[in-house]
Amino acid sequence: MASVAVTAGAVLTAGPLSAPAQADTLRPPTIAARGGFVMNNGTGKTLFAKAADKRLPTGSTAKIMTARVVLAQRNLNLDSKVTIQKAYSDYIVSKTASSARLIVGDKVTVRQLLYGLMLPSGCDAAYALADRFGSGSTRAKRVKSFIGKMNATARSLGLKNTHFDSFDGIGRTSNYSTPRDLTKLASNAMKYPLFRTVVKTKSTKQKVTTRNNGYRFMSWTNTNNLLGTYSGTIGVKTGSGPEARYCLVYAATRGGRTVIGTVLASSSHAHRTDDAKKLMNYGFKK
Repeated sequence: MASVAVTAGAVLTAGPLSAPAQADTLRPPTIAARGGFVMNNGTGKTLFAKAADKRLPTGSTAKIMTARVVLAQRNLNLDSKVTIQKAYSDYIVSKTASSARLIVGDKVTVRQLLYGLMLPSGCDAAYALADRFGSGSTRAKRVKSFIGKMNATARSLGLKNTHFDSFDGIGRTSNYSTPRDLTKLASNAMKYPLFRTVVKTKSTKQKVTTRNNGYRFMSWTNTNNLLGTYSGTIGVKTGSGPEARYCLVYAATRGGRTVIGTVLASSSHAHRTDDAKKLMNYGFKK
């Protein structure tokens, strides 16, 4: 009760009692998400945690790992071209999945596929990358191999509560991570210059080669509406789905300091954005 009295006094009076009012602003925020985490990206220090190690469905935040696996390939040629297969578009239709609207027969560079993966959250782009960078004599084997690389990378990064069973986050029963693990993953992925460039891009227009060696332009807009609405935002990735609800891995830099974090299973599109803003505000004050 004493703390309540001090807080009330701080509101009503000026002078010496203004310090408790400042402290009051640093109370941990209340978020709608089932799990939340934020850390100082420079030091790795935890700034906020709510069910930080609870395993929850990832939704499309799994695509951070998809991109991370691709970028870690040896002798990666970002300008090499991938021919879009009918299987990728059929997959989008069968899953009613988010799409980069890739067109069968077009030749799209790996770099462009990464934009199509991370901005409009294209599951077709994810499929194309898994097919290209997995190993095996059939598409099914290559996809299985790529998902294996995703899980091997998770282990190598010490993400003990993370497992993937798909290349895009549309999991069956064992596609999960935690707020802490996804934050660590995103922090690691941000070490790749192209990843940083892609995830802070609000929109892009990409010139791709058509089946007949003509060209067309693909326009993609980032699903992360923190870009342009929260000062200093530099990424990272949205996710949603019936099981995952509304997820967001986020990062922002202010005054030379970067905070990075995750909210999983928030209650709506608006709430996940609000949750992230609350946690970043809190993180910058800590």
